[in-house]
Amino acid sequence: MSDLRPLILASGSEIRANLLRAAGLHVTAVPPRIDEEMIRASLLAEDAKPNDVADALAEMKAQRIADKNPSALVLGCDQILDFAGQILSKPETIDEARAQITALRGNTHRLLSAAVLYDAGKPIWRHTGTAQLTMRPVSDAYLDAYLARNWPEIASSVGGYKLEQEGVRLFTEISGDYFTVLGLPLLPLLSYLALRGFIPK
Repeated sequence: MSDLRPLILASGSEIRANLLRAAGLHVTAVPPRIDEEMIRASLLAEDAKPNDVADALAEMKAQRIADKNPSALVLGCDQILDFAGQILSKPETIDEARAQITALRGNTHRLLSAAVLYDAGKPIWRHTGTAQLTMRPVSDAYLDAYLARNWPEIASSVGGYKLEQEGVRLFTEISGDYFTVLGLPLLPLLSYLALRGFIPK
């Protein structure tokens, strides 16, 4: 990708930045300053669907950074955990993480990973990937031990797990793209960048 058209990731997620860099992209991560919880609560108060919430948050992040970097490609991302119509946020305490996993165990939930790409201050591409995950009915003893080993690192993940780490042991079945589970619909993004000539075909 040309240095004249840098790709800015409007996110503080190391996982997303590392995925993009591993794919050979030149990426600068610039976390946007937005109140995600307030925006999410406002959207839910208007009966917005989980897909729309993820998309709106991804766009707001991209727009915030694009306004300050009009010559750059800016990628905004957001991930939503949808459990039976209820959106779970990142756990703020170990007790919240325990409550989330307790509710999810033995059940299936969806992860929605939205991405919105801005160019010249305007949105030019958007995509929301979906994955379904079924959690095994883990015992209370294992759950307590899991939390003791993995807190507070899992505080940055909705649902209280990281699939690329020990969190994978919580699941019996996963349907969907692995990158979507990690929070970035990477393959559709790379396809679009190649189609537009932003990266070599």
